[in-house]
Amino acid sequence: MTRAGGTDEVEDVRPRIPRQSAVDHGPNHVEIEGRLTDELASVVAGARRRALRDGDRQIDTAHLLHTLLESDPEVRAVFDGPQVARLLGYLVQRSIGYGLRWQIGIEDAGAVPGVPGTPGWSPVAARAMTQAYDRAVRRGEWLAHGIDLLAVLVGAAGSRAVEVLGNVGVEAGVVARRIARTGEGYVVDGDGGR
Repeated sequence: MTRAGGTDEVEDVRPRIPRQSAVDHGPNHVEIEGRLTDELASVVAGARRRALRDGDRQIDTAHLLHTLLESDPEVRAVFDGPQVARLLGYLVQRSIGYGLRWQIGIEDAGAVPGVPGTPGWSPVAARAMTQAYDRAVRRGEWLAHGIDLLAVLVGAAGSRAVEVLGNVGVEAGVVARRIARTGEGYVVDGDGGR
C-alpha cells in the first residue's frame, strides 16, 4: 500500500507478461487466439506450457499435435484407438529422448526466408494456426476448431507433427482423407478423401 494525498492506494505489483500471438502484427491484424474456439484456445495454452516445460524455445507443430490428441475427442476420433496410444506414447518421450535434438533448432519447413517470425512460435506452427482459421472461414464459420488445426498439421509436409506421425506408422494422407469423410463440413484440400 502507498500513502498518497492522505488516501490509501494499492499498487499493482503483478509482473507484466507480454501475450504471445500466433501471427505477426500487420495492418489488419487480429490476434489468432481471438479466432479460436475455447477448446482450441486451451490447446494453444497447453502447447505453450508443454514447450516451456520441455525447454523448447518455441511452440511447434508437435506440441500442438500432442495437446490436440490429449484434449480434443473429435481429433482422437479421426485416428484408430491404437494409433492414439502410440502417438501419445511417442510424444511423451519428447522431453527425455528424441525431442532433445529439436531444442537446438527451429521448425522452419517451408518458411519464407527474410520474413520475420512470430516470437514464441515456430514458423510452421504460426502458419498452421492462421491456416486453421482460414479453413473455418471458408466453411462459413468465424472460429477455428481442433479438427481444422489437425487438417492443417497433417498437410504440413516436413513439419515435426508429420514426422511424429510417420515415426509411429500413421500416414498423414490417410488422416487427411478421414477428416474429409467426417461429413461434418471439415473439408481437407487435396486428394478427394479416398
